[in-house]
Amino acid sequence: MHRMPLGTAGKIRWGCLGLAVTVALVAVASDPADARTRRKRHAKPAAASSYSPPYAAIVVDAKTGAALHQANPDALRHPASLTKVMTLYLLFERLEAGKISLDSQMEVSTHAASQAPTKLGLQPGGTLKVEDAIKGLVTKSANDAAVVIAETLGGSEENFAAMMTRKARALGMRNTVYYNASGLPNDSQNTTARDQALLGIAIQNRFPKYYRYFSLPSFVYHGRSLRNHNHLLGRVEGVDGIKTGYTRASGFNLISSVKRGGRQIVAVVLGGSSAASRDARMRSLIENNIALASAKPAAQVQVAEAPLSIVPVPRPAPAAPQLAAVASLPMPLPAPQPAEDQTVSPAAANAPLKPVKVRTVSVKLAPLKGAPAETELGEGDASDQSDTVERNDAPAPDASAETATAELQPPMPAKRPSVIAKLQPALAAVKNAAITPANAAEAAVPSRPATTRGGWAIQIGAYENEGEAKQHLSTAKTKVTNVAHKAEAYIERTVKGAKTYYRARFAGFDRNQAQAACKKLKREEIACMALKI
Repeated sequence: MHRMPLGTAGKIRWGCLGLAVTVALVAVASDPADARTRRKRHAKPAAASSYSPPYAAIVVDAKTGAALHQANPDALRHPASLTKVMTLYLLFERLEAGKISLDSQMEVSTHAASQAPTKLGLQPGGTLKVEDAIKGLVTKSANDAAVVIAETLGGSEENFAAMMTRKARALGMRNTVYYNASGLPNDSQNTTARDQALLGIAIQNRFPKYYRYFSLPSFVYHGRSLRNHNHLLGRVEGVDGIKTGYTRASGFNLISSVKRGGRQIVAVVLGGSSAASRDARMRSLIENNIALASAKPAAQVQVAEAPLSIVPVPRPAPAAPQLAAVASLPMPLPAPQPAEDQTVSPAAANAPLKPVKVRTVSVKLAPLKGAPAETELGEGDASDQSDTVERNDAPAPDASAETATAELQPPMPAKRPSVIAKLQPALAAVKNAAITPANAAEAAVPSRPATTRGGWAIQIGAYENEGEAKQHLSTAKTKVTNVAHKAEAYIERTVKGAKTYYRARFAGFDRNQAQAACKKLKREEIACMALKI
């Protein structure tokens, strides 16, 4: 047998020993970094299995307004960055009116630039092009861009939020209240699944030219590619938008619009425990309900003048409506709230569209730089939790001061009166069904106050049915007398065009008392507006 020289063997042994030591040292040195990488890769997201925000959902046939499926559709929820859909609605109105253009430059304030992520990283004193703002809201859900839009159109974010709420009322969104333009956390900023479905239908029917932005898969801004948070785009057949949203309080939210096989639905999921579970639930709702939607051509109704009423599942007469309004406008009847998740039968799904004429509200808007001033009112998101930082330190504005001097204007004529005229009898029948003979037989209420003591009154609503006005006066009476025991109820009859309205009011206040009464009523979720008489 061949024997290796001793010196050579010793060198090999020492070489192997040195190699082993080197490998061990490398392993020890690299292990902490590898462990950190593994921990980061496998760390559970903030939305863990124990995270259970309140859930709500609805699926609506966009052609007929039939609710094909609903679960807690009228329960109050926080919209998060679904708020930005209304922000864009008002911006699209201004674009459609020709008051601004896609190339218009909007100034960036310190307040806008200081918004929490997600954002574009705008700098105070800079400018943002309107089209870039639209794309930034749709894809990145940029909070700073939302505030730039608000300040440009409303003069301040607070004023713009009041405009958003009034527009919500005009569209039939009776339970939605806005306090900011982005959706960043605010305990008083609420909505419902039904209201968001109404908005999802309205924005695409009213602005088909601009709605296309909601289908953008990404947006390149200053060299950065910003991917759309809506993961269903391009992955679920027929999905063409529209918006995601998340805060810790709201959970993971999503509005989806789907067009498939001549059918069109808008679905809303609020309160998902994660982006993945929310998306999975939305996929299920789409696939289970799209076949129930009408495939027939739909008559085009102008949603600004005649907002769509989502037809609920047939149930007994609902209780008195609970409102959270900052302006008093005629609204559709409250929808019944099902006790549990339910899918509507095909017969109920084909219930007819029920448009309701409404009045618009005139407010003074801040003029856009380089554009003429105007006074016509135009009609935070993340698909993962790291995108939106919650900020609860900002005080909520006082809505009563914003609406104290709002002036109600007559409704604009519908562009298709023939369609609306055919549907009015059905609408009137539904409205009158909610007023029982007992309610209609209440003691007579004066048509004007016996005194103008104090010079101020509060209005809780304007209704097409006098019995309904009396019913709401009765509901609010105990709440009002607790604030001002000398308050006097009366119903003021007024005619606007071919319509007669009955304004439910209380008189006998001074300005401070009227505003205090309205604050109290709003806390009780009763609509209220203080006004000088």
